[in-house]
Amino acid sequence: MENQETHIGGCLPRIRSIYKALTKAEQKVADYILENAAKVVHLSITELAEVSGSAEATIFRLCQKVGYRGYQHFKIALAGDLYTPAELVYKDVNAGDSMGVIARKVFHDINEGLQDTLKIIDEAALDKAVAAITKARRIDAYGSAGSAVIAADIEYRFMRFGIPVRAYADPHMQIISAALMQPGDLAIAVSHTGANRDLLDSVAMAKQNGATVIAITSYMKSPLSKLADITLCGSAKETEYRSEAMAARLVHLAIVDALYVGVMLDRQDCIVENMEKIRKAIAIRRV
Repeated sequence: MENQETHIGGCLPRIRSIYKALTKAEQKVADYILENAAKVVHLSITELAEVSGSAEATIFRLCQKVGYRGYQHFKIALAGDLYTPAELVYKDVNAGDSMGVIARKVFHDINEGLQDTLKIIDEAALDKAVAAITKARRIDAYGSAGSAVIAADIEYRFMRFGIPVRAYADPHMQIISAALMQPGDLAIAVSHTGANRDLLDSVAMAKQNGATVIAITSYMKSPLSKLADITLCGSAKETEYRSEAMAARLVHLAIVDALYVGVMLDRQDCIVENMEKIRKAIAIRRV
């Protein structure tokens, strides 16, 4: 156990993922760490308290909330985040950047979000999610605004499993779907913040009716995470040219892809047969 704790990585994405659940005093420390990570590695807890205008006890509590034994353990993980990967070269885009430079910066930020997610995603939760999908009688996916795209992708991909799947972007359709759910059904709720009131109402009703709920979100301690049976948390950093929610969309799509592959491997015989039927059906529609 000692050995496992020592190697907990991804402290910066961990801080971002629980930021909204922190107290104001803890958020003050978190803001300083996120903006000055390279400096914090070289500061003692007393020095960090001084420069951030916080108390040492607040820093210690923050470290424990993020998942570390204390400040020293946190600093070791922070150093690993900063110096193990290649130094970050691509920052926010500038007005004078060529399209080649813009593309490299955008792709770099996407890759960073994916790598950060790998550091914090719960593998046991992934296994549980695959098992829940595999045994579901029916799957309904909920997502509004930017997350509607993720819900639609779930419908498009998961219908290959031979399980009835529907995606709902409209809050009224979501609550109607939730009202008709039964034990053995599965609701997959996608929300960047995990704080959409309409979505939370639908998830609460689905649970009340006995359905299992999988949440795909960017915040570990969001209201949605607390309601869900299984939470899959992705991490994406906000940049000047793209909102955090837009960046999260690509990370959440990657999580859906991972679930899709996991279920395919679990039900290979059935899904191979389904895929063959789909290929034949599509083939006759090609010129």
